[in-house]
Amino acid sequence: MDRSSVSWRGYIPAITTPFDSSGALDLPALHQQIDWYRAEGLHGIVVAGTSGEWFSLSTEERADLFAAAARHRAEDFVVIGACNAFTAAEAVVHARAAERVGLDGILLTPPPYVVPNPREVVQFYSDVSDATDIAMCVYNWPRGCVVDMGPDLLGELADIENVVAIKNSTGDFASFLAGMYALEGRVRYFGLPTSPLGADLALLGHGDGLMGSGGVLGSDHPGFWDAVDAGDRDRAVELGARDRVVMQAWFTPDYGVRFGNQQAIMKTALRLRGVPAGHVRRPLLELSADEVDLIASTLASLDIETVR
Repeated sequence: MDRSSVSWRGYIPAITTPFDSSGALDLPALHQQIDWYRAEGLHGIVVAGTSGEWFSLSTEERADLFAAAARHRAEDFVVIGACNAFTAAEAVVHARAAERVGLDGILLTPPPYVVPNPREVVQFYSDVSDATDIAMCVYNWPRGCVVDMGPDLLGELADIENVVAIKNSTGDFASFLAGMYALEGRVRYFGLPTSPLGADLALLGHGDGLMGSGGVLGSDHPGFWDAVDAGDRDRAVELGARDRVVMQAWFTPDYGVRFGNQQAIMKTALRLRGVPAGHVRRPLLELSADEVDLIASTLASLDIETVR
């Protein structure tokens, strides 16, 4: 497999997983949430990622989440299942669950907390690829995995049979660009910023989009990439500026949060928009009343109506 094996393009965010007030997985709310994303024109979603609180899902819940999300797959709507795990054996179990229900692919970080060396990282991805037949997106997530995979290591991973894409969330933009120029001809490459520079690079034909998180601005997010594809730089920059408002108000440059936690921020924003995003599951906690007001204030600054 390689980049030509899939058609992934545009805005494909990691979405939140709805839990009810008791902490139970709320699949009816998930269907309503995904219906909203589809109506807003998103190009796809990633389920059970960091935004989806994979770390608090049981194996059975993750399989149920994959099966529910798979019902929304369409030619113009990609559904990818995150299989993050501490061992390759665990990741293979999740990947096979994704295969069984026909997801378009899987997304996989290196094992978090373990801090594997490059040889161990390559073996980890090779083991998962060898045990499955599903397309794989390598996720470089230094903040969560304490491993920042540079262009040379990502190049080795791109040679693995099932790897078709890379989501590169490094905070080192020079390394991001080096990886993009080295690898975008072989695999899909996600992570271009929605800044004027990102728009210019995309208009020059670089990168394949952004696998962000939350999708709380709805149609603004895919609209950036649709404007790029239409050659409309002014519109892309206009929509990208709205995304930058959110990123700067709620997050730090290294993808950390300015308050609360990322999952509660996204779920709060979605609930304020009337989307049934549910609640976070422990150990995460809901935002304070003042933090909810900050979210509402940011949305209001973008002329987005909210409900309480």
